[in-house]
Amino acid sequence: MRKIILDLAVTLDGFIEGPNGEIDWCILDDDGDFKNSDFGRFLDTVDTILYGRISYDLWGEYQPKPDAGATMKALFEAVHSKEKIVFSNTIPQTITKKVTYVNDDLVTWASELRKQPGKDIWLYGGAKLITGFINAGLVNTYRLAVHPIILGSGKPLFDQIQQRHPLRLVSSTPTSSGLIVLVYESQSGNG
Repeated sequence: MRKIILDLAVTLDGFIEGPNGEIDWCILDDDGDFKNSDFGRFLDTVDTILYGRISYDLWGEYQPKPDAGATMKALFEAVHSKEKIVFSNTIPQTITKKVTYVNDDLVTWASELRKQPGKDIWLYGGAKLITGFINAGLVNTYRLAVHPIILGSGKPLFDQIQQRHPLRLVSSTPTSSGLIVLVYESQSGNG
């Protein structure tokens, strides 16, 4: 069965955005070999990305500026090659073939998706969607890129979690930029 993997950048003090939604603190290792970077290898393991509508509107079709570095261009080329599923209470009037919009029951829909053949599934966000998946026990793996910065305020990664979720550390990988990638497996047995 396919795994649902929460993969996000987070500050040392647990925020996924600054107080005004800013993510300018995110570091992207730019050693010129994106395919063999930690994040490049992660993207090779997934074929589907789950978004909330606001996150999709911000990042789902984002294109780097023409003068962006090769790493940024390779990152978004890899991201845009994946199937995209957007969980939303409203369905847009214009729908493309590249995106599936879902407003059905989260648990039923995600459980069925996990049974389909394919690679693992990346739970990207936003915060409300992440909370729904965690509270429903649907996250199998937590993959957090902890950035070397303390913001002091912003949008917390974990908010309104209803119960404990025991985890087991699988790996911790420091990168050349100073961030550390922590990978935990869920021990709750629900995912």
